[in-house]
Amino acid sequence: MAGHALFITHRTRPGMRDAVRDVWLRHMAPAVAGNPDHLDYHYCYDLTDGDVLQVFQLYRNADAAGAFLQQPNYAAYLVEVEAMLAVPPDVQAASSQWSKSDSN
Repeated sequence: MAGHALFITHRTRPGMRDAVRDVWLRHMAPAVAGNPDHLDYHYCYDLTDGDVLQVFQLYRNADAAGAFLQQPNYAAYLVEVEAMLAVPPDVQAASSQWSKSDSN
C-alpha cells in the first residue's frame, strides 16, 4: 500500500508531556478516530526522554494529510499546546513502500 507517512517529534517544556497528551486526547483523538483517511496512527512517549512525544501517521495520500490540518480540532489543539512546547514540532514526511498489513 502506498501512502503518505508522517513522523513527528514534539519536544515539550520540562514536565509538560502529560499535559500535552491530555490536550491531544481531548482535541485530536476524536478527530483521528473519525478520519477514514488515517490508515494508521501511533501517539507514543519516547522511552529515553521524558519531554519527547513521537507520532507516526499514515494517510491515504498527501492531500488527505493537508486536509486534516484544516480541521477545527487541529487549530484548537495548536493554540492550547503552543505554550507547552519547547520548540515547534519536527515533521518528516515519507512515502510508504511496504507494510506488514500489505503482506497479509
